[in-house]
Amino acid sequence: MFVLICSTLLLFIRDSSAQTGASLERRNFCQRDFCINLIDGEITAEAGLCVVIPCSFTTNPMFTPRGFVWFKCENECSASNMIFSSDSSKVQSAFRGRVSLLQPDVSKRDCSIIINDLTASDSGLYQLRVTGFHFFGKPEDGYTFSSTATVSVKELIQKPTVMVPPLTEGWQSTLSCTAPGLCSGSAPEFTWMWRGGGGEKDSHITGNIIDFAIENLNAVSQRHSSTITLNPSFTQHHNSEITCRVNFVNNITTEETVTLKVNLYPKILNSSKCEVQSDVLTCVCASEGLPLPTIKWPLLENHTQYSVTTTVTSNTVTSTLALTLKDQSNTVVECVSSSEVGNVEKSLSMITSERRKDQHSLIPWVVVAAVSLSVNVVLIISLMLLWYVATPSFYALKALLMHWKLLDISPHVTFSSFQRNKRKEVKPNQEDTTYMSLKKRDQSAEYDVIGQPLN
Repeated sequence: MFVLICSTLLLFIRDSSAQTGASLERRNFCQRDFCINLIDGEITAEAGLCVVIPCSFTTNPMFTPRGFVWFKCENECSASNMIFSSDSSKVQSAFRGRVSLLQPDVSKRDCSIIINDLTASDSGLYQLRVTGFHFFGKPEDGYTFSSTATVSVKELIQKPTVMVPPLTEGWQSTLSCTAPGLCSGSAPEFTWMWRGGGGEKDSHITGNIIDFAIENLNAVSQRHSSTITLNPSFTQHHNSEITCRVNFVNNITTEETVTLKVNLYPKILNSSKCEVQSDVLTCVCASEGLPLPTIKWPLLENHTQYSVTTTVTSNTVTSTLALTLKDQSNTVVECVSSSEVGNVEKSLSMITSERRKDQHSLIPWVVVAAVSLSVNVVLIISLMLLWYVATPSFYALKALLMHWKLLDISPHVTFSSFQRNKRKEVKPNQEDTTYMSLKKRDQSAEYDVIGQPLN
């Protein structure tokens, strides 16, 4: 167990320090018969997290260790700089409860410590004193190693790890957020926030949908995480952002934001159908989904001559099938829409369009007949109007010409040009002129006497 603890935490330190390029090689620093093994270089850590100072030692065989005392030294180490003691409570208040041994059994000669809830003020030199007694010495004695370990606390740059499973509309999913660090210090506070795809302000996600978990990796390291249950909606959550914020003690905060992608389960639209015209079967299958689905026609497995065209718009795929079938009596057409999310199939309704074609062929003749009738009516009305307007003028012109003849005036236009049957022009004599001047509709006998020729 001890080996597991050390290897886990030392690996964590190695990963953290590798980001700064610091050397993590350990060296033995010896003075007389007392040797201490420490990191030769600067141990880099981040605020809010923890740091492990690896340490082991050897002593004179005549010395029996009993405990450890660690100091954080400024100019010199003294009792006032004590941050940890195996058998004393006189430690600095700022470190009380934050420092612990990785291996409590002193006889293992492992003096490694872990410091939790780091702040920038924890940067500095750390020195070890081993308490115990010499075989020939005082009952209470010890040895302080002159070599020190250097710790540098930087600003927190590590982010939480947000795990989002594949999201599908209508299927409940669980999102998780794991805080950085493997420390057994104060549990951090988790906050979930959501922002819609339209740029809305962040809104806090609260309530009983959030759970917290602490995973004990070993005696001194823990992993803190939070989970949230989400019922994804494509219109509400697709391309929206969700943020997990982790707040450590001393108001040290880090967060991670991820963009949600919501899949749409394939769906075949109601506009999908088949139409038979003569011997040609035409089927249209429209399906929407995300990722875009593919459309298959099981009917084509038994045919070799056909045509299939596919069009894609937004989240919709449309497949059009054209196939010659002489016998459609037992034909069943199925459309199968598939994606990595799932698949769906549907039997398409079949429409025979022969009758509709005959009905549609009557439409042009009806239109032609209506137009022809309208034109004829307009022409008839126009002719009647022209006749109505022209008739009075005709009779007026006729009377004028007759008047010209009575006055023996030769007009340029003769009356005969207006008659339907042209007659020979005869110059009227005296009697004709008189008769015409006296002519009227009801002739009496006296007009007959006047009209007799003279002997």
